[in-house]
Amino acid sequence: MTGTISYDDFLRVDIRAGRVIDAQPFPEARKPAIKLWIDFGSEIGVKKTSAQITEYYTPEALVGRMVMAVVNFPPRQIGPFMSEVLTLGVSDASGAIVLLAPDSDVAPGARMH
Repeated sequence: MTGTISYDDFLRVDIRAGRVIDAQPFPEARKPAIKLWIDFGSEIGVKKTSAQITEYYTPEALVGRMVMAVVNFPPRQIGPFMSEVLTLGVSDASGAIVLLAPDSDVAPGARMH
């Protein structure tokens, strides 16, 4: 566990639900990854990112899926690709990433509370 933060610190991290509208292999990445285009609704729009999620997910299976992502980090260059959001997941026992997602359908752009 890390050190404690204030509730105001937590509120500064903008975590939203989004729907994957496109997913493509990312062969240029150093570690196996998938490029994602995620729709966060009209307020935020479509943002792109890459994620090391190839153990459990294929690009085809990701399209249409809801995910959770931090939308207010600065963009980050990942090889030849500019990542605009951080898609959230947790590691399983072997270290593979399992995506975090709402368990019911919510509107793209819905904020995590």
